[in-house]
Formats: sequence, C-alpha cells, structure tokens
Amino acid sequence: MPRPLWTGAISFGLVTIPIKVISATEDHSIHFRQMHLSDMGRVRTRKVCDLDGRTLSQDEIGKGYEIAKGETVPITDEELDRMPLPTAKAIEIVAFVGADSIDPVRIADSYYLAGDGQVAAKPYLLLRRALERSDRVAVAKFAWHGRERLGTLQVREEAIVLHVMHWPDEIRSPESLAPKEVELDDNEIEQAVQLTETMAADDISGFRDHYREALEELIEAKSEGKEAPEPAAGAESESGQVMDLMAALNASVEAAKENRGQEEDGDATVHTMRPRKKSTVKKTPAKRAPAKKSTAKRATAKKSTAKETRAKGSVTKKSHAKKAAAGETAAEKRSAS
Repeated sequence: MPRPLWTGAISFGLVTIPIKVISATEDHSIHFRQMHLSDMGRVRTRKVCDLDGRTLSQDEIGKGYEIAKGETVPITDEELDRMPLPTAKAIEIVAFVGADSIDPVRIADSYYLAGDGQVAAKPYLLLRRALERSDRVAVAKFAWHGRERLGTLQVREEAIVLHVMHWPDEIRSPESLAPKEVELDDNEIEQAVQLTETMAADDISGFRDHYREALEELIEAKSEGKEAPEPAAGAESESGQVMDLMAALNASVEAAKENRGQEEDGDATVHTMRPRKKSTVKKTPAKRAPAKKSTAKRATAKKSTAKETRAKGSVTKKSHAKKAAAGETAAEKRSAS
C-alpha cells in the first residue's frame, strides 16, 4: 500500500471514522533532469538570497506575504498553527447533494480514504452503504497544507473516494471565450450528431498513452546506442488546412465507421440513433407494378406448362397400358387355338 498522505477522521454527524488518505492516481509521466551539455553534469536549483547572494539552507527559509512593492509581512509556522481551523484533522461532512449538481470543472485531485484500524471498520462500512443506496454524494470540508478545502465523498468499488474541489471563486468565467454566433445548416448538425453516435463507446479503459510509449522506445534506443526510431507513418496530423465542414464531417463519419468495424471484429454494438428530420422533397415512386404483373404471368405460365406436362405424361402412360393389355389378349387367343 502506498504511504498515507494524511491521517485524520471522517466526521459524519456524531459518527467518527478514523481514516488514512492515499492517492487514488499514479504519475506515469517520464521526467527529465536538467544537465550541463558539455560534461552531462546535473544542474540543480539552489535557493539563493537576492540581497547577499548566499545559498540558504531550509532552516533559514520562512514564509512572507508581500503587501506592497518592497514591503513583506513575515508569517511563521507557529502563527499558522494557532489559526482557528476546525477541520484541521477531520473531513467534516456538511451536506448531501445530487451527483449531477457537481460541476466537473470544480473537481481537482482524487484520494482513497482507507479505514485506519479495526475500530473504523463498522462506521466506514456504514457510510459506504449509505452512499451506495443514496443517489446523492457527500460534500465535506477539510484542511490540508494550511488552508481549508472542499470536496465530495463517493464510492468506487469498495472504497470511499475523496474528490478535492475548487471553491466557486476559483473557477474562471468562460463568457469571454465563447465564439461569435454563426449560422449552421441542419444537415451539418445532423451529420455531427451522427458522428457522435458512430464514435459512441461504453468503455474507455483501452485507451493508452502513445506518446509515453514512444518516449520509452526513444530512451531505450538511446541507452543501447541505437538510432532513434522513426515515427510511425501517419502519426503526424495535417493542420492549418481549411476544409469544407460538411465534407470533413462525412469523411469523419466514414472513418469512424471503418475504425469501429475493425475494433468490434464482427461483434456489433447497437446504439440508438436520433430520428432524422423528414425531408420536404417529394420523391416520385418508381412504377414497378407492370414488372410484378409480368412476373405473375410468367409464374402462371410455368404452372400451366407443368400441368400440361403432367397431363401428357398421364395420357402417354394410359396408352402404353392399353397397348400392353391388347398384346396380352392376342397372345392368349393364339395359344388357345
């Protein structure tokens, strides 16, 4: 189990649940070091005072807040520890809200909350079962790194997860980023909707970080003294080209259908499509009635021909039977005489 980042308790009404906070994610990014190119010596970041030029140790470094240019107020760790912070060692549940009411933009990092000791087993299970049966998520306040935070508690498999949230005033307004209104054709919108339906997926667990895989191949090749591998054909996408929107949508739909067919390998997934708008253009139905009649006539002719054939065959059989009988009678008369 990873090292706990924080220990405390969940405060759920009068219920207290001792917990340990464990990161729910892992950083698989490849990190580089700054190196001196001439001799490959490592370049480190040193903490230097800009007044006397000395490199400082961690014991000589403190906190300060600049209230004006050249005027800084020092703040000590002891003063921060004495600040009134009720949620310093507790994740206090303050409300329960619908999961749909949480803006995804406000979600930051996620952490697993593990029960700390056997005493936490029953209240932990109680809260987890309550969250599972409810259609709401718990909203909680807590304090990390000297500041109060807001978060939600939800259930993932058999663990309670804390999603750290931004405060409302930390979210920038996108009002100035929206593009100007332009005219869109209904066919373009319908084609875009069809593209979303064609690209619909029930599971995204198969997506991989291709950039990291290529970077690992590059590092492996360099470490073995080999040449850097060539990028795969078609890896670079064409950009900066102005294309017809409708043509691009049509091409995207066809490409998505082809890609989906290769991925499913014969196992089709049915998605409910939105009803298309009825076209106002009337189409003249093709006159296929004469063809049907001629087909019926040909079928009738075949039936009559078959009947005639069967009838002729029956008559022929009867005539042969009569001739045979006449021959037998003549033979009997000759023998009698």
